[in-house]
Amino acid sequence: MGVDRRGHSPDHVRLRELLLSEPARPRRIAEHRAEVWLTVATVCVGAFMGQLDASIVNLAFPTLQHSFGASLGAVQWVGLAYLVVVIATISAVGRASDMIGRKLLYTYGFVVFAAGSALCAVAPGLIWLDIFRAVQALGAVMLQANSIAIIASAIPRERLGRAIGAQGTAQALGLALGPVVGGVLIGVGGWRLIFVVNVPIGVVGAVASWLLVPRSRNLGQRVAFDWAGLAMFMPALAALLLGLSFGNQQGWTSPQVLGLLAVFAVLGIGFVARQISTTHPMIDLGLFRVRRFAVGTAAGLLSYLVLFGVLFVTPFELERARGMSPARAGIVLTILPVGMAIVAPLAGRLMDRVGARTPTTVGMLIVAGSMELLALGGGSFPLTLTALALVGAGLGLFTPPNNASIMSNAPARRSGVASGIVNLTRGLGTALGLSLTALVLDLTAGTSVSAAATSAGFRNGCQFLAAVALAATVLSALRRPRPVASAA
Repeated sequence: MGVDRRGHSPDHVRLRELLLSEPARPRRIAEHRAEVWLTVATVCVGAFMGQLDASIVNLAFPTLQHSFGASLGAVQWVGLAYLVVVIATISAVGRASDMIGRKLLYTYGFVVFAAGSALCAVAPGLIWLDIFRAVQALGAVMLQANSIAIIASAIPRERLGRAIGAQGTAQALGLALGPVVGGVLIGVGGWRLIFVVNVPIGVVGAVASWLLVPRSRNLGQRVAFDWAGLAMFMPALAALLLGLSFGNQQGWTSPQVLGLLAVFAVLGIGFVARQISTTHPMIDLGLFRVRRFAVGTAAGLLSYLVLFGVLFVTPFELERARGMSPARAGIVLTILPVGMAIVAPLAGRLMDRVGARTPTTVGMLIVAGSMELLALGGGSFPLTLTALALVGAGLGLFTPPNNASIMSNAPARRSGVASGIVNLTRGLGTALGLSLTALVLDLTAGTSVSAAATSAGFRNGCQFLAAVALAATVLSALRRPRPVASAA
């Protein structure tokens, strides 16, 4: 048997080419009149799975705290360990996908995510669960960094809002079904089952991606990766989240917390300086010179902070203060993403017609008012349902136009980088939503699990999130309107 110049056998070379190259779609699929929407549908599978997992895990926090006898700060890291990996690596994976292929990394993302989910299901303890969540996060990064970039490459720009609206609907459906499925699974067999559900979805997604997603186009030149930037960014982020998670428990003036915040400040400043000075930065800060891109990114971060903040704090109110079971609390939470799912496709169409400024501004204004309504609703169950539905509708009106605006203002050859930044803001917003809302809850309720203390923490958390939503409203209003020429 012959070998190549590197000593590899022909079988080895063929296997490597099979695993590391993007196959063409079957001709019947490539020539089908709906081929671009088959691509969008495949991306929607990944969007659905990612948000299903996120909402299930959020619902499980009270159960995990009870099962492991751990503090709220410790249990938070089941979510935050995942988010640290996502946030720290997503821009790098987005850049890599622009160079080696978006379809390839997207397909393997399903495989890694499913494997990580299976490991989480058999985790013997809380620390192991955190580690396996990090593995799961690597798969999520490969999916998220490429999802919007794949859509942007496959869909004409005049229909981009509609396509991203479809992805937003899939995300909302994942969020909607997560609490219901999670509540039932926790009630039937405990928290381990909430990870098992991802495995079959991951297998279906990998097969669909291999067959339905077209080969990557407009790939960029391969350049060196900014390892020095990553070496500063990841510990800076971890230090910030650790400080926020354990500040109330350890004391905000304790040497440990002050040290963590100092590490974040020093490494954060060093990271920004590195990104400005290096030829091939981990995060392309040059994209933020485009006003629509910068405003959309900042407003998007705040919107995700609100979304995951309310998904985090509401189960405590429903389960502890109102005495609901996890299954019933999950059903109540479903009203928020159902509102998103109904409005998101309409918002995408609206963006294609009038641009992003009006729907994003109105959407976040609805969210701000609804969060205040949720805070002032007291024990009124109908008012709580109405407020949650309006939060979902507002976010559904905001998210697709905002994401479409960001992507349409990024160069095609940097769509993977731009998609990575969009998803970095989602991860960072999610992490801050969990950390800051938990901080408000912890500062108000402390170690008490009484109904009165929990409700007080819930009200303060909602008012905090209302203020964040109002800030996102102002940012969206500052967005430049779409030029008349491009609106036709």
